[in-house]
Amino acid sequence: MVMGRLSMARQSDYGIECYGSNVPRYGINKIFNAMSETVEKSYFHNLQMRNALLQIEDQMVHSNWMPDVIMGVNRGGVIPGVYLSHRINRRHIPVDVRLRDHVDTNNLDALYRAIDKGEKVLIIDDINDTGATFEYIRFNCVSNPNVRYAAVIDNKPSPFRVDYYGYEIDKSVEDRWVVFPWEEWDK
Repeated sequence: MVMGRLSMARQSDYGIECYGSNVPRYGINKIFNAMSETVEKSYFHNLQMRNALLQIEDQMVHSNWMPDVIMGVNRGGVIPGVYLSHRINRRHIPVDVRLRDHVDTNNLDALYRAIDKGEKVLIIDDINDTGATFEYIRFNCVSNPNVRYAAVIDNKPSPFRVDYYGYEIDKSVEDRWVVFPWEEWDK
């Protein structure tokens, strides 16, 4: 099923908001283990991803902010990160944060090096679902003002507010698993 109820980001719909709550305890495995096998899927396509990245670029332009480096969250944010890096001619570096699989491999060294150099960094992921990945990164880089966050899809109920997004969904209204083109070979 193609995602038909996605709201495009509009210039008036975004803004830079600070998320000032404590870092939540990450019970991510509980979330995924509790998911029913009957969760409906929505398939997101390459053309939608490219359109979302154009929206993100437009939002950055209108906020008078452009990154020096784009860091795609491994694995889902790497492909959008590479696409966007080519689009705006910035380098791309993967950042390894996995709260669901292989949690012992988290590595923010590239982010720390960029912050130490004073570079402006855009962290991008495919979806801001629960906000846990972005919150983990923000907590570990001490809310640096040179670091901003983008998601191809932003889930409105997420407690984490990204700075830029392409599409908006509300999983509290329609709970569907979003399947990106790089996640299933047979679709």
